[in-house]
Amino acid sequence: MIKAKRKRKSVREESLSPAVGSVSTLALEGYVPRGNLSGGAHLDFGVLFVVFTLILIGCLMVYSASISLADSPKYKVGESFFLYRHLISLGLALFVAVIAWCIPMKVWNSAAPVLFVLGIILLIAVLIPGVGRSTNGASRWIPLGPINLQATEFMKVAVLLYAANFTVRKQNYMHSFKKGFIPMGLVIALVGVLVLKEPDLGAFVMIVCIAMGILFLGGSNLKVFFSMAGVLVSVLVLMIFAASWRAARFFAYLDPWEEKNALGKAYQLSHSLIAFGRGEALGVGLGDAIEKQHYLPEAHTDFILAILGEELGFVGVTVVLLLFLWLVRKAFIIGRRAVALDHFFPGLVAQGIGIWFGVQTFINVGVASGLLPTKGLTLPFVSYGGSALMATMVAVALLLRIDWENKQVTGGSSS
Repeated sequence: MIKAKRKRKSVREESLSPAVGSVSTLALEGYVPRGNLSGGAHLDFGVLFVVFTLILIGCLMVYSASISLADSPKYKVGESFFLYRHLISLGLALFVAVIAWCIPMKVWNSAAPVLFVLGIILLIAVLIPGVGRSTNGASRWIPLGPINLQATEFMKVAVLLYAANFTVRKQNYMHSFKKGFIPMGLVIALVGVLVLKEPDLGAFVMIVCIAMGILFLGGSNLKVFFSMAGVLVSVLVLMIFAASWRAARFFAYLDPWEEKNALGKAYQLSHSLIAFGRGEALGVGLGDAIEKQHYLPEAHTDFILAILGEELGFVGVTVVLLLFLWLVRKAFIIGRRAVALDHFFPGLVAQGIGIWFGVQTFINVGVASGLLPTKGLTLPFVSYGGSALMATMVAVALLLRIDWENKQVTGGSSS
């Protein structure tokens, strides 16, 4: 029985567990259960503080970046319109997050396949004329009264849970190409076909990163893993060059200051870089950005970091990035602790959340700073957007739930 248990614990032990196979080491580091004590367990106030700090920064920057849109003939709204919409989305996201936190992780584990199927249904529904809503040539939203549900954001949560559930169920086959690689590969391919029909390459990249990251941490054979990664990268490159407009955007990112690019495909990037340049070390002052005056398109969504950099400077951007770094590190710590307590599914979910927040932040910052080709991905908790905010708040609720369940076992200890 001990042998079987240790075999199951091969969930990438060097990454997930504080020590490989040593029960005495776990005891010394405080990971061994000390009894099922419900008293003393509390929410991680560090996570709450960091998340709500990012949310407050987001509310402030959404208002600052969108206030000029009242003058735009495209929107014809009041100065506070986007702030009010953002606050409504935040209230709804908090409500859903509280519900998510109240659900035990064992229930999420059981529901993961059902949620994944629901996610597939939503991705199909988005493509049905009359059901999905199209904007700027992309069909990504399902109108639900006053709100628009973005199916790919729901799918991020669904893939996060399903990949963890799959890895735990197939732990004994993670080294097998046929039983470990093929099923998950087909799942990712199905999601990819539907997401790229919208099209939404950025969301597809995020979904792939979440699923692949969890498979890697779950003990996937390295040869199989890197083979799968190679195939996915090759497919991504082919997709970029198969569509002329994607290839044009890619080459424009390589030289954004060339006149044709600066006024065309690299228009957003060039103005984003100008915003960062104007901000220098301490910024031009809150509310005094020039680029949000109809120069940088959609400044309150994907490129909100550029406005933050212009108004608060290098110092402001650094503070935001340090907050994300702390949150990602905390997610991995909570995940390792869960796996050390033999809570494999919650452990993988927690670290999948760390991968999600880390990769999405990296891509958003990379795009805004010119490190990566322009691609639409929001900055978690900061950018304007209802579905994205709801998805990330649900992820935070799951992270807090996992940490709380860990403390239930260890008697309230966070170590």
